[in-house]
Amino acid sequence: MEADVVPVKPPVAVVEREAGALEAAALPLSMVMVQVFTMVMLFLSKLALNTGMRPFVLLVYRNLIAAAAVAALAFIFERDMWKKLNLVVLGWISLNATLGIVLAMGLYYYGLQATNAAYSVMFLNLIPIVTFAIAFLVRAEKLALGEWPGRMKLLGALTCVAGMMTVSLLKGHLLHLWPSQLHLLKYSHANAPAASGGHHHNMVAGTMFLCASCLSYALWFIVQARLGKVFPSRYWATMLTCLSGSIQSFVIGVFLSHGREDWRIEWDLKLLTVVYSGVFNTGITFVLISWAVSRRGPIYPPMFNSLSMIITTVMDPLLLGTNIYVGGVVGTLLIILGLYAFLWGKGKELQAAAAAAKKLEQELSGDAMT
Repeated sequence: MEADVVPVKPPVAVVEREAGALEAAALPLSMVMVQVFTMVMLFLSKLALNTGMRPFVLLVYRNLIAAAAVAALAFIFERDMWKKLNLVVLGWISLNATLGIVLAMGLYYYGLQATNAAYSVMFLNLIPIVTFAIAFLVRAEKLALGEWPGRMKLLGALTCVAGMMTVSLLKGHLLHLWPSQLHLLKYSHANAPAASGGHHHNMVAGTMFLCASCLSYALWFIVQARLGKVFPSRYWATMLTCLSGSIQSFVIGVFLSHGREDWRIEWDLKLLTVVYSGVFNTGITFVLISWAVSRRGPIYPPMFNSLSMIITTVMDPLLLGTNIYVGGVVGTLLIILGLYAFLWGKGKELQAAAAAAKKLEQELSGDAMT
């Protein structure tokens, strides 16, 4: 009679090494997926706006779906957090929704409607720079020019500004990246209401909308930090912010005299846009970014932001027929270089702060032992 074969379990070190290798591959892949989600959202939103969809109508439906998507996570992982809600927390959530959804997203949609996807995506990459500038002005952040991290942050910020000015002021030769174009905007032009004017570009007005959106996003991040202190919740705060933003957007949409036809959603591009934006660009993106930040820190996700800018710049001429000039390419490269220089400096400062905090904790624990 043969003896039973006892399965040999792999050593713990081997399991941990394999798990670490899997995580090392999954983390960058997840951040690439986030950038692809952003690119697809930009193209879908541009097409939906060109078919006559109003920006605040898009905001209402998108954030309702986003709230429903995140609600499941809130009830699973933060079941008891609702007990900590009070008027102060609700006030911060309302302000968070006003800045992050009504102003930041609303103005961004108006800017996207007036410009193009390749141009508008650049402003998303300027948000960390603007956030730092506001934090520096209110003395919430210091700029140590005597050290290399501080110098790189300043150099990166100035390079991003130079890149944005290059894109806005310098055209140069027209680049033909593709031998032919799909030009999906022809579909949206054919289906857009005559009075909507959604496809007429106005770069000056669009740039103003995008700049205001960038400023609102920066203020939003500052408010989010405060909200995280008074209500330390990920999913409940996101769900309630989306719900509050949807309600505020509906009120503004009604005030802007959006007729009943504007609110009607059928099985078409508009429905695809709101569902995709709500599920992928809020629900799934939020989970992936939260996971990446918990494993690699807050600097890790923005390191991949340049991917959406590069992909959008390359695909915009093919899908939407946008003209790409040498000045736009040079400006894009400057923004990417400036962003990475800024993130490098910021990352070094965070590492130094973490090391100093750890050293202080060790000293305090040593004193307590004695």
